[in-house]
Amino acid sequence: MKLLFVSLGCDKNLCDSEEMLGILSERGISITDDESEADIIVVNTCAFINDAKEESINMIIELSAYKESAGRGGKCKALIVTGCLAQRYFKDIKEELPEVDAVVGTTAYDEIAGAIDECLSGRKVSILKDINRVPKVTSKRLVTTGGHYAYLKIAEGCDKRCTYCIIPFLRGRYRSVPMDELERKARILAEDGVQELILVAQETTLYGTDIYGRKALPELLSRLCAIDGVRWIRLLYAYPEEITDELMDVMAGEQKICNYIDMPIQHASDRILALMGRRTNRESLTALIGKLRDRIPGIAIRTTLLSGFPGETKEDHIELYNFADETEFDRLGVFSYSPEENTKAFDMPDQIPDDVKKERYDELMQLQQEIAFEKAQDKIGKEYEVFIEGRLVEEDVYVGRTYMDAPQVDGSVFVSSDRELMSGDFVKVIINGANGYDLTGRTLC
Repeated sequence: MKLLFVSLGCDKNLCDSEEMLGILSERGISITDDESEADIIVVNTCAFINDAKEESINMIIELSAYKESAGRGGKCKALIVTGCLAQRYFKDIKEELPEVDAVVGTTAYDEIAGAIDECLSGRKVSILKDINRVPKVTSKRLVTTGGHYAYLKIAEGCDKRCTYCIIPFLRGRYRSVPMDELERKARILAEDGVQELILVAQETTLYGTDIYGRKALPELLSRLCAIDGVRWIRLLYAYPEEITDELMDVMAGEQKICNYIDMPIQHASDRILALMGRRTNRESLTALIGKLRDRIPGIAIRTTLLSGFPGETKEDHIELYNFADETEFDRLGVFSYSPEENTKAFDMPDQIPDDVKKERYDELMQLQQEIAFEKAQDKIGKEYEVFIEGRLVEEDVYVGRTYMDAPQVDGSVFVSSDRELMSGDFVKVIINGANGYDLTGRTLC
């Protein structure tokens, strides 16, 4: 049997996809990237914002054309939909997409093999479990990121309940993965050649509070740093109000931890932050960013902003713009607010027109582009350790990342070298040019 697996959405979802791939590979199912050759198609979906829902639905419809009965020459006998869209709209999928044979919710992905067996027997199935359940997977995870870096999901769900966010309804309450289990998984990844662990969760900074009664992320980081073979550890989704001095001390003291933090702040207007249900304000954000830069020299700070939230005035937008201008984040992404049913913000007054949201989004992104391009120019002449991830044969350059760059979301370094390099190598590079967000450089002897 051949399987086509499509994983959409965030890196947390990718972790679930890789767990499912491990389960199915253990069953002897082979992986293909040819839709027409697939006996089984699985789409692990996202439903966080409207654009993600549309992408998921369009992908399901596109791949349904490869069902045996569709007459397109495909041989697919089972089309399975998993993930957040399946969890949120399982009834709608069953009623409006009859091509789908199975719907598997976010906490039932460990039953993917059973769902496929049912479909291949000619039965349609829906598997939804308690939203706070923890899937039980004993199979070895199949890493799809190239083998040299991997995401390590340290917790599931969220208790914050920001007024714009649907995640608690899709993923349940905050549930930390026990430390011993994470250490075991990390050791397996390292033994298989993974050199960079990227810690992810809906919120990494609250790790351990539910099972240990304390913020245990610093301890977890220290234990992961002790694993042979792990060269870099990167921290994503750290909420600013939960970042402690202890966490900063560990980040500053452990050489394996990248001087990099992804810290979504969403806004800088105290009024809008309060409407969002966020638990911080501009003054505390300014103080924290200053402390991070003082305590961890060279730290690259990435953040996410949400533009066009209900009630956001022109003055609120200007305040956010000025904050981003003054702070000069190293990396920054912007989302336009997407109204999601079952959230408090969905029914809030003063919804912002789409054209205004787009205008504000463009202004913020243009500002950050100018900041990022200037920061890239400032790196010319400096030396960095670069993690090689591949080669562009036609251009005779290698592609890599510095500690300041998370895969898929940040920039790259295009490296010239007189000696042959391999994916997974760490090399010293002197930067000799900058092109937008990306850098160019040459290896040092």
